Parts: sequence; structure tokens; C-alpha cells
Amino acid sequence: MFHISQYRPLRLITQNSLSSVCLKLMLSKPVAFARIWKSWFSSHSLLGNKNIILMGPPGAGKTTIGRIVGQKLDCPVIDIDNDVLEKTWNMSVSEKLQDIGYEEFLEEEGKALLKFSTSGSVISLSGSNPMHAAGMQHVKKDGIVVYLDVPTTVILSRLKSMQVDRIVGLAPGVSLKDVLQFRKQFYQRWYDIRVFCGEDIAAEVVAEKVLDAVKRYQDSGLETFISTRCSRSGRNVEKDSRKYFSDVVVQGLAPDGGLFVPERGLPKFTAGEWQGLIEATYIERAQVILERCIHPADIPASKLAEIIATAYGENFSCSKIAPVRHLAGNQFLLELFHGPTASFKDFALQLMPHLFAYCIPRSCNYLILVATSGDTGSAVLDGFSRLDNTDKQRIAVMNFFPEDGVSPIQKSQMIGCQKENAWSVGVKSDFDFCQTAIKQIFTNSDFTGFLTVEYGTALAAANSINWARLLPQIVYHASAYLDLVHQNIIPFGSPVDICIPTGNFGNILAAFYAKMMGIPIRKCICASNENNVLTDFIRTGVYDLRGRKLISTFSPAVDILKSSNLERYLHLIANEDGQLVTQLFNQLENQGHFQLRKDLLEKLQQDLVAGCCSDEECLAAIHSVYSTTGYILDTHTAVAKVVADRLQDRTCPIIISSTAHYSKFAPAILRALRIAEINQNPLSQLHLLSSYGALPPIHWGLLETLKKTGNGDHQVCAADMSVLMFHIETLIQNHFM
Repeated sequence: MFHISQYRPLRLITQNSLSSVCLKLMLSKPVAFARIWKSWFSSHSLLGNKNIILMGPPGAGKTTIGRIVGQKLDCPVIDIDNDVLEKTWNMSVSEKLQDIGYEEFLEEEGKALLKFSTSGSVISLSGSNPMHAAGMQHVKKDGIVVYLDVPTTVILSRLKSMQVDRIVGLAPGVSLKDVLQFRKQFYQRWYDIRVFCGEDIAAEVVAEKVLDAVKRYQDSGLETFISTRCSRSGRNVEKDSRKYFSDVVVQGLAPDGGLFVPERGLPKFTAGEWQGLIEATYIERAQVILERCIHPADIPASKLAEIIATAYGENFSCSKIAPVRHLAGNQFLLELFHGPTASFKDFALQLMPHLFAYCIPRSCNYLILVATSGDTGSAVLDGFSRLDNTDKQRIAVMNFFPEDGVSPIQKSQMIGCQKENAWSVGVKSDFDFCQTAIKQIFTNSDFTGFLTVEYGTALAAANSINWARLLPQIVYHASAYLDLVHQNIIPFGSPVDICIPTGNFGNILAAFYAKMMGIPIRKCICASNENNVLTDFIRTGVYDLRGRKLISTFSPAVDILKSSNLERYLHLIANEDGQLVTQLFNQLENQGHFQLRKDLLEKLQQDLVAGCCSDEECLAAIHSVYSTTGYILDTHTAVAKVVADRLQDRTCPIIISSTAHYSKFAPAILRALRIAEINQNPLSQLHLLSSYGALPPIHWGLLETLKKTGNGDHQVCAADMSVLMFHIETLIQNHFM
């Protein structure tokens, strides 16, 4: 916000030079005057000496929208084409382009921009201005660049109706669509704010979106996070309890033991905005969605775009990143296993390390602690090992997993993914012990304080309790729906159900968040294996761990009894009642159970349904699907398939989350396919599976990891808190000191 003295009208008022009309209004109708003044001051304080710079392709409406924004702000409006270029050249832009040609035009246009200077104005750039780096740097230093992102199909339609047949870059053999696509890289380089115009909407509406976006850009204080256990007085939250996105990425777990959630909820997209993403790539969808969820004060839009492109570029084997495949009838598979470690965890953990590295202070080292029931470990190790060398020197990872509670291939993969800044430790216990131990370590202020003072090292979490783990998962649920629309399976607005194998509740929560943001999801179906505590809870409202023992199944990633992310969902449906959430989870910790009120159970059952699946049913589903389609499901996807068959009503499509590649669970898959003799060597098992020529093919990344590592070394420790803390301190000494 700019200093109050810069506003000339305000200075005039303080000098008692009000017009008689204003004075009369202020004295006779003070409430009305206050509203008018508040509106005027809000608009003017938005701009100050800065410029609002509108950027976008030809046909985006920059000139018209610029005029409307200028009128609303009562400030000068400058159209670069009409007010700068044509006056400088004494000819029209099209004549200049025809006269000197494409390359020389860009240079002349840039020179004109370099000589231009103004403040407190709305500027509408030409469509080709962003292609001249020096000119854009000059203009950008005095303003906020707003990218009017209009879908290419809409732009082409507008240009056709305007009978535009010549723009900069158009040449024989080069289509207008090619030119527009080529220019996107320049727009993405320069913008501070994206205003996504997903439909052919009125310029007045777009102008309001521009103003809202600029207000958001200038006030990061609106987008804060609170703990699920935060006590409120009415709607007030203590200032110290509020955190920003960059804080929650680094801290992971809230100091009171709760989980961070956005205080004002997630942004909502209009139907038109979602429809504008139907033709978009996965990376483009991710950029639009995540920009709305991460304030540019935490991570600038251009940096976020760079991080997303790095995360989902060459690291995924399928160009569609998260393709949707028809399975049978009304069932579709969302394939989430094309990342480097063959599970859905890659979607968050190829992205999160870069977010984390950007957000942390440079003056401190960080050790990431991870508890995994299978897939998280290798995904975290791989993701953080891909950081650049500078970041790897100050960020390390320690992964704890149940030594005898993961598949042999998962264990080999976690061992094989160990790098110079990433280690795995097997614990002689189950996942729930590993997860609980890490939570207790984070809330042990004596230990964490000792690490900070003695070694200059802070602890952080990369499990799904970290908000930066959940956020990227929203994208693929939204993208799956948009893909069904793009494939003409459904029109936009028609509902779908989503069925997800569920243990820690993160993946299904991300689907529910996508629904809250405007994706037409009807029901989220929770699929449990024999560790069916969630199924019982959703059906009865009673979360009861008394007398339950963790059962080792063929779907180990959901062999979980304490579902951490359930806390975020209960906080949401309880109207953010942190005291109630604290009470419930303290009771679970101390007494082993809790029960929801009737009204909360009714809310929950409007959103969720649940079912469970035995190991025998899981293997039978794998065999049945392979026999009829030639496609092999992994054991977790098979759990979801069994539950989907049982619970779906077939009135709408159902998207089954295929959360891992079957290669990771080769012994169980070979058993399901009724192969009698199974070699115990993981690599031999994969070669045997590949001989079947099934779909999808054997996972490339997993095969390469096993070829390189065999069964390498890793540390194993007892299920003892002091032992885990000793391992943590030893790693810090070895890596950072």
C-alpha cells in the first residue's frame, strides 16, 4: 500500500477546501458520505504511482478493458498501439508492419516502449510488446503486469469476427493458432497476475476481475492459514496463530499439533473458468489452479510457472501426465503412476521440494522427516534428490518406514532412491508408530530447539500433513473431470463419482477440495482394505481404535488406522470449530475413540460413502479385469474397483484413482494372475510380468532403479523414540556439519 500523502484529493480535503456539495453531504448524510469516500479511496489507493499494465494476445480485449478499469479508478488510460506507436511513427501499426517486416517491427516497437514513461495509469500493451525483453523490463519496473489469459479457441473466434488477418509473426506456412501458441511463453515470462478469462464474458466483468486480482496482489494479509485446533473468539483468531503459505510449507505441522488450513477456504472457479481449461494441457491447468491458491507474495507467478514446468516436464513418462483411461462400462481409471517412482505421490513430491526450497530462509539448514506406509518414501527421496546442488547442501531427507510392512519392491525402491541428501531407515514397527513418532518429535520443543541451537538445523515434514502435499493433488482430480469433458464422455456440469483407495485421507480430501472449488463431483467414495476403520467411521460416525490391530495386506499403502488428514475434513464440516476438533483428537489419542455428533455425521454422509475389500476380493478383481481387458490393476486400485462395483449406482461415470503401478506389487500381482512359481528376486519378478505384454507396460523408472541398486544397504532401528532421535541427530552431524 502506498503512503497516504501521495493522494492529491486527500490533501485537498485536509486543507478544508471541500466543495460545498461534498461538505453538505458529509454533514447531512455522514453514512452515505462514508460509503462514497471508502469506495473512492479504495480505488485510488489500489493504483497510487504504480501502473496497471494489461498484457495478452490480440483479441484479448486489452484496450476495452483498460478503458473500463481507468474509468473505475479515475486515472489516465494509455493504449500503446494508438497513443504511443502510431503517434511515434505517424502511421498505423499495420502499415508499419507491412513496411518494415516482422523482425524489424519488433525492434522498432521495443525502442518506442523504451522511450515511454508514465505513472498512475492503466496501460494496454500491444500483443507483441512482451516479445521485446528490454522494452518490457522498462515498463514492468513501474507497474503491475496483468495477463489477460483468454483460451486460444476464443481468441481465434474473436479475430475471425474482427476480420484480423495480419499480426506480428504471421507468415506463409505459419497459422494464426501457431503464432498465438508461440507467444504464450513471452506472456508467461512477464506477468505478475493472471486473470483467467475462461469464457467469452463481458468486458465489464473482466475489468472487475482485474481490479480484484490487483487488490489480491497488493494485500497478502487476506490469505492466511490457521491450525485445525485453533481456538476462536467468535470469528477472531489471534494474530500470532495466522501463517502464510510460505510458513506452512516450512512448518508442516502447527505448533498446537493441528494441521494448517486456509483461513478463508479455497478459491472458487466459475463454470466458465473451468470450461476455459478443457483444451488446456495438464501443466497449464496446474498453473491456473495453483496460482489462485498460492499468493504471489509467497511465490511469484513466474517462479511458480517455472517450478510446475520442472516438476511435470521430463520426469513423467506420459505426455498427458495424468491420463484418464476407459476401463469398462461407466468406469474410468485416472492413471496416477507415470511419475518417476510409479505412484500418485509423485504429483506432490516432484513439486513440493521446489516450493519448499524457495520458501525457506537461506540462513538455516532443514531436515525433512517422513513416515511412509510404502509409496511416500521413494517419492520424497526422489523429489528432494532432484534439487540443485546448492539446495541439496542445505536440505536433507530422512525417511522412516515399517521394516516389514512394505512390499519387497517398495523397500528396494526406497533403498535405491537414497542419494547424498536422502536416506531411508527401517523401523521395527508399523506405519502408525512411524507417523505418531514424527508428530511427537515435531512437538518436542526441547529436541527441536536443541537441533536449532546446536546445529543450526530445523525440522520439516513432507507427509500429507503438509499443505504443500495436498494442494497439487487437487489439480489431478480437476484435470480428470475436464478430460472426460474433453473426450465428449460428459458435458460440463454433469456429475461424476470418484472412488479412491484411502488410508491417510489425503487423496480423497483433495478430491473433496476440487469439488468445493467447482468441479461437479457428486460422491467421494472411500475404499478401504481390511484395515477398515474409515469405512466404519463414515458409516457410523464412530472412530474406534480400541482392540484394533493393524493388518498386513496386499495393499500396504492404505494399511493405516490413524488417518491424519481426516482432521482437516472434520474441521471443515464443523464450521472451523477448533475446540471441537481438539477435543475429538485428544479423545482419540487418550481413549482410542471418538464419536461425531448426529448433525456432523449427516453432513459427512452427504459427501462421502465408504466400503471395504478383503485381500481375496482384491486378487480376484485383478484377475477378472486382466482376463476381460488385458489391463493389470495394482492392488490398491483393485481395492477401489471392488468397492466401486459394490457402491456405484451407474447413473453417472465413476473415476477410479489408480494410485500406483502394479510393478511395485509384483508378488501379489503374480499370485492374482495364478502363476505358481514366483522368483523372490524383485527384478526377475518384473521381467516375468513384462513377458505378459499387458497394459500398462512395466514402469520404466522402477525397472531402472532396481537394475542399478539390487538390494543395497539401509539402516534399521527399534521402535523407540530415543533411537529415532539419535538417528536424526547423527544424520544432521554427518550431512550439515
